[in-house]
Amino acid sequence: MVKPDEDKAFMVDDGVPPEDRKFRKELSAGITALALLGIMDGAPGPLYGYSVAKLMEERSDGAGLVKHGTLYPVLRSLEGAGLLLSSVEPSVAGPPRRYYTITPSGRDALGRWKGIWKETTVFMDGLLGGCTDE
Repeated sequence: MVKPDEDKAFMVDDGVPPEDRKFRKELSAGITALALLGIMDGAPGPLYGYSVAKLMEERSDGAGLVKHGTLYPVLRSLEGAGLLLSSVEPSVAGPPRRYYTITPSGRDALGRWKGIWKETTVFMDGLLGGCTDE
């Protein structure tokens, strides 16, 4: 009987170990909310989900840390928390679109969350010795 390679036994088809996938998923939850508020704060007007996703891709040089499918639940969550407002508008091509704008509470939260992010990065850089290529 041939034993599978232990490293490969725990990977899925894309070659990413499950612990990496889990770590990215957990890290992504807070980052996505912070990024969305940042995008919405800098927007010249209301944005709909797909336009938010495209802006994130453009501004992150296509890093792809946030998947399109995760944006919509986070947008709804931020709206439920009163950090975003939404309205549904008819679309010229396709179904109606839900447009989002940041609220004053959302701007307050963004300011606080930026501070938390800075504290977190300083903490992690201190522990890990900064981000360097090995």
